[in-house]
Amino acid sequence: MSEAVEETSPSARARVSGYAWYALFVLVLVYIVNFVDRQIISILVGDIQRDLKVSPAQVGFLYGTAFAVFYALFGIPLGRLADSWYRGRLMAMGLALWSSMTALSGFATSFTMLAAARIGVGIGEASASPAAYSMISDSFPRERRATALSIYSSGLYIGGALSLPIGGFVVASWNRAYPVAAQAPLGLAGWQAAFLAVGIPGLLLALWVLTLREPQRGASDGMPQPVVRPNAWREFGRELFAILPPFTLFNAMRMKGALLPNLGMLALVVAVGWFLAWLTRTPAQWIAYGLGVYAIFSWVQSLKRRDPPTFALIWGSRTFMLLAVTFGSISFVTYATSFWLPYYVEEHFYGGAAMPARYLAGLTAKAEVGLIIGTTAAVSAAAGVILGGYLSDLWRQRDPRGRIFINMLSVLLPIPIVAFLLTTNDLAAFYWVNPIAHMLASAWVGAAVATLQDLVLPRMRATAGATYVLGTTMVGLALGPYFAGQVIGLTDHNIALGIAALYFMPVLTLTGLWLGARKIADLEATKIERARAAGEPV
Repeated sequence: MSEAVEETSPSARARVSGYAWYALFVLVLVYIVNFVDRQIISILVGDIQRDLKVSPAQVGFLYGTAFAVFYALFGIPLGRLADSWYRGRLMAMGLALWSSMTALSGFATSFTMLAAARIGVGIGEASASPAAYSMISDSFPRERRATALSIYSSGLYIGGALSLPIGGFVVASWNRAYPVAAQAPLGLAGWQAAFLAVGIPGLLLALWVLTLREPQRGASDGMPQPVVRPNAWREFGRELFAILPPFTLFNAMRMKGALLPNLGMLALVVAVGWFLAWLTRTPAQWIAYGLGVYAIFSWVQSLKRRDPPTFALIWGSRTFMLLAVTFGSISFVTYATSFWLPYYVEEHFYGGAAMPARYLAGLTAKAEVGLIIGTTAAVSAAAGVILGGYLSDLWRQRDPRGRIFINMLSVLLPIPIVAFLLTTNDLAAFYWVNPIAHMLASAWVGAAVATLQDLVLPRMRATAGATYVLGTTMVGLALGPYFAGQVIGLTDHNIALGIAALYFMPVLTLTGLWLGARKIADLEATKIERARAAGEPV
């Protein structure tokens, strides 16, 4: 990840330095910690429901919406900051924040307190991926970009999977040592201790991230640009002003013709949100989600006026936005399935988290489920995402639609396997087959990220990454787990049916991918021309 690039020929740009691989390793560690802290709540579902007296839909809100909306909202201004400031420093600051908020989750004694802590985790984690996508894209040439981004994305699956055995082990060990929570240190229950155990190490990792060197922006594409742009933090303040209500209204008043559309969207969001809150009896879900939708609309209004070239290549491109939403629809299924599946195994095969293990003597069902599903999924999903990225790079060299084809396969192939998992009564067969589903369902991620990175200029990469994250969180994380939780609550706690109900989405996903594939080659070939037409000095 060197500071200067003297040669910009394709052969020169195809070479990757040893430092780039080292930095990628550190970024993978950050992503692992990111997802351990995000996903650990999935192995703690039963304990949280029991102690905080919350419903399945509220648990889905804690895991999904409370985190996702603020993760998405702050991801936009933080992504813009990553496009103009030191990306490594920004990631270190975010890592320290989300690790602290994860640890504070361990002191929550109510639904509201835990929701507030999850919001803090979401804000901190919003700094990571947009900056990482930008750094990796500036360190690896286009020909190897999906592979590198897939290696980074493997941290998603390794961290999410490792959260299960870590959480299960901490809970089982703590509860065995302190059967009565009131007599434990600080009066903590096992699930609270688990949050503390995974939150504190991230503070040390933040110091390591601070040592990373900044790659030269655009060098890997032969378009070197400054690493730091003037007034980066002042512009960040303007981005926050444009996206955080009620400042959005003041910002709209300053833009000619923006106030009435802004008020119209606000009225529409309030009306639809009120109706959905009344219909589902989950006001927190729709207040948070409506806040996110209105804030995003307000920010896009501002972006169109402040940075027309970035708007033109991202939000002004129907195909780009179609792909961003479509990639989000994939995560609608994958987030919800990975969240509810361990709980399904505990209830369906063991009869409860506190029941004895079937294969590993001395453990509880929760610990065994976490250990077996977590370790096997970590290996298989990491292999799947790296293999998917590698194959998508090869396929793209022969066909510009190759990466999207990998996405299609990753949507289709796991469906019959998940159907088997939800209908078998053979626990051993479940454990053997489940890693195959994880491997296939993870293959899309690196290809999806690389697809969007290739459609923008180097200075827009973190913003493009933030827009990708916006899709996977607002469409996937904020709605998928909540939707499954609602179905579970409405069907007398039928967890299998709640997971199965998610699979109406692949029809819409495949349609979106097919439409995007038809335009992808033209979009990439004309990005400089379209940016120049919008005012970019290139």
